[in-house]
Amino acid sequence: MPARPEEPRVEAKLASDGPRSPADLEARLHQQAILSAFGVEALRGTDLDLLLQRATVLCAQGMGAEFCKALEYLRGEDTLLVRAGVGWKADVIGHATVGADLASPAGFALKTGRPVISNHLAAETRFRTPQLMADYGIRRAINVLIENRDGAFGVLEVDDSRDGMFEEADIAFMQGFANLLGSAIERHRTEELLRAALARQDLLAREMSHRVKNSLAIVASLLTLQARQNEGEPAVLAALQDARSRVEAIAGVHDQLWRQGGIEDSGAGEAVPGEIDLAPFLDKLVVNLASGAPTHRLTCVAEPQKLSADLAIPIGLLVNELVTNSLKYAYPAERFPEGGEIRVRTEREATTLCVEVADDGIGLPEGFEIGRASKSLGMRVVGSLTRQLGGTLTIPPAGKGTTFRLAVPLEKTRA
Repeated sequence: MPARPEEPRVEAKLASDGPRSPADLEARLHQQAILSAFGVEALRGTDLDLLLQRATVLCAQGMGAEFCKALEYLRGEDTLLVRAGVGWKADVIGHATVGADLASPAGFALKTGRPVISNHLAAETRFRTPQLMADYGIRRAINVLIENRDGAFGVLEVDDSRDGMFEEADIAFMQGFANLLGSAIERHRTEELLRAALARQDLLAREMSHRVKNSLAIVASLLTLQARQNEGEPAVLAALQDARSRVEAIAGVHDQLWRQGGIEDSGAGEAVPGEIDLAPFLDKLVVNLASGAPTHRLTCVAEPQKLSADLAIPIGLLVNELVTNSLKYAYPAERFPEGGEIRVRTEREATTLCVEVADDGIGLPEGFEIGRASKSLGMRVVGSLTRQLGGTLTIPPAGKGTTFRLAVPLEKTRA
């Protein structure tokens, strides 16, 4: 078994060597202030490369050194990559490597987990001087391990080409930086894994919605074929056309889920599955309804509003029923040969989503009341959907025509 290199002794001025000078105490207080400030940055930082770079700048500043670098361990190559640094030329960062073996100062710190101080690299017998450091005339170096629960990330190293002495107190300062970096790196890796899992979940949700949409499109096509075979029976034809319209409304939600994506960030670091923006969904729904009613003018003015599919589907179905009802009854051909206008509008009022469907037609039959038993399947569907949404459907007074106004509570949905 090969002999293990002699463990490096720490060349340092210990506290027992004598009382600290005021200048030295001031320097240590300055280091603690820098470390505390970086701790806040490490908690808030979202870009790992920027955080590593910031750490090297502040660490060199606190040590009064010319150079500092953050080295990442490349396990497959058993080398340490200069991931960030200060004092080095631009072609060093992200490209230069040093050995990760026990004969390298940084490698020894990595493999043993012990800090390494070498104040006289030229006379060093314990380690070889890495070529990178020789090229820059580095005379002394200090290394500490960066690790977390996932293991060793790499090494934080401070170097200087001038004479001087790194001390044991410097190890404490640098280890503080390394510990903060280790925690930040662990958090970043956890967030990356979470983002990857959410991306996969999003892909699966989108694929599922795409397949559901395609399946519903097939059902709608079958209903269209069935309707063509019953053109001589108006009642059956109308029922099949209404059924197709409802199927297409549900398919529209799944189309938007597929297009918009099924997973989003709530803003509080939480995933919100199955949400769509109601505005483009209703826009497309109204366009589809308008294509089957060329003599009428259909408009949609919808405010952006994120909703779950569980809310979007019944709202879409309800709008579909109300618009279809207006197309059938609001503008009789004998009185309105050129058709008429039907308007869909949505807006948010505090914690309530308001959806209106309005026309300028002949108005409702005498004695019509919401909630009363109706022979119309469409109005029964509207009543059922309103109850499902936990909403309220009213008919505000209008100068002419009819306006249906749906109010849906949104306490459990996002702004």
